[in-house]
Amino acid sequence: MVSSNVCPTYLVSEKMTPSLQLVPTGYGLAAVLAWGSSDFLGGFASRRANAYFLTAISHVGGLALVLALALSTHAVFPPTASVYWALLSGACGGAALSLFYGALSSGKMGLTAAIAAVVGAAIPAAVGIFVDGLPGRLALTGFALAAVGIWLIARPDEGGLSAKGLATAVICGVGFACFYIFIKQAGNISAFWGGVCSRFAALVTVAVMVLIGGHIQRMDATRVGMGLLAGMLDISGTVCFIRATQTGRLDAAVMLTSLYPAVTVILARIFLREHFTRWKLVGMLAALAAVPLIATR
Repeated sequence: MVSSNVCPTYLVSEKMTPSLQLVPTGYGLAAVLAWGSSDFLGGFASRRANAYFLTAISHVGGLALVLALALSTHAVFPPTASVYWALLSGACGGAALSLFYGALSSGKMGLTAAIAAVVGAAIPAAVGIFVDGLPGRLALTGFALAAVGIWLIARPDEGGLSAKGLATAVICGVGFACFYIFIKQAGNISAFWGGVCSRFAALVTVAVMVLIGGHIQRMDATRVGMGLLAGMLDISGTVCFIRATQTGRLDAAVMLTSLYPAVTVILARIFLREHFTRWKLVGMLAALAAVPLIATR
């Protein structure tokens, strides 16, 4: 069921003016930069740290930042129904991110990231099309290019996944998809308070996973700092994504923001000198071509 507390119809109309089209696209691209940078930092820090514990630390940093922003801007606290949707989105996203970082620390990130990204984008995009109707042909072409770009950018150069690894990747993708869908259901609320509610639920969920799994471990100050910064970047991306869904269509916001692995790959190339394959370059070009097409209405 679609929440009645949604963005006004004129914001997602096929007759959007060009200036209004730039608003959700701008928020989406900001989310791409924030999420891609967050994953790079989180991935680097998790190489010598427990991924679940690191995720919990990152959620602490994100929650502290977005709570400070919500209070300092005197944003209106959302209604109860919206809070429930935001909490549910955070619980799903938090659990999925923990599993994702776990796969990352095990050295099997490549294919896991590709599958999780495609599944995480495909499900909410389908929901968005079902709710809002088919977008224009150019936007659909952009969706297709984005899907190809996501896969080529995130896929590994060699090797595959076991049945367990494949299941983990799909579960991560479903968790990310639920986060996208549920945060959209929260409606046209303050993006800061939406971020607070979702991040609080994520922190609680991950904390339970850490305690049950015995993942608490000592970490050096550098990795703690990187985890906190990764969390701040991640919640910044979440806030931008919320605004993208409030000012535009869910399917377009999801397909656009799912291009964040491109930023992670570029940062890994710049700072870690990781190999940049020809296929990743093709994926980058597909992603670049997808952006203006997705923004078209």
